[in-house]
Amino acid sequence: MIHPTAVISDSATMADDVEIGPFTVIGDHVDIGGGTRIESHVVVKGPTKIGKDNHIYQFASIGDDPQDKKYANEPTRLTIGDRNTIREYCTISRGTIQDAGDTFVGDDNWIMAYCHIAHDCVVGSHTIMANGATLAGHVHLGDWVICGGNSGIHQFCKIGAHAFLGMHTGVNRDVPAYTLASGQPAVPKGINSEGLKRRGFSTDQIRNIKNAYRLVYRKGHKLAEAIERIESVLDEQQELLPFLDSLRSSERGIIR
Repeated sequence: MIHPTAVISDSATMADDVEIGPFTVIGDHVDIGGGTRIESHVVVKGPTKIGKDNHIYQFASIGDDPQDKKYANEPTRLTIGDRNTIREYCTISRGTIQDAGDTFVGDDNWIMAYCHIAHDCVVGSHTIMANGATLAGHVHLGDWVICGGNSGIHQFCKIGAHAFLGMHTGVNRDVPAYTLASGQPAVPKGINSEGLKRRGFSTDQIRNIKNAYRLVYRKGHKLAEAIERIESVLDEQQELLPFLDSLRSSERGIIR
């Protein structure tokens, strides 16, 4: 299961059924879960923990030092969950002590070629990052987010669950949950209704989300007033909670 040309550190640990391809390097303090397959010419440095049933393609660089000039060899981490696909030439950096010290990638993500996940990012589960999508440091990506090809997200931005970023989108503010955004800089274009249908949201739930979106973006309300109106119907429309949380938690301000 481990090719004889692979280089494996004595301090690395892995399940018996892990597959390691030719000329791959597994560095110190790397832990790899069962069923994970790592193709040829991959470099994984630690401390890095990789869960079960992941597939990492050739020429990816996983867990190397953060690209942060303040980094001074502090012990930081990268944590990757289960069943992720990480394609060719992807780069995922460890965290920094200026944040939690841990870059985190959840489960069931599809990360296409040439994507970059920078230090201290938190990526949820079931996301799709199309070719060339780039997350700068400290970005938070919610569950089910889709990042179009060559999209870029500025440091410290938050992208709410089920949001959709179009191709070449440049994000410099937070994107609320469910929102479809595109442009440079990104502007809101409605809600990701097609994605919500595919994930089993009912017609009524999608209508309620659209109405909440209109309160923020179409009715001329101040943001505080829109939040109050959404809060007033939250008991009967729990699907609005991710959208509301995005508005409440924004520190950089939301796209407008």
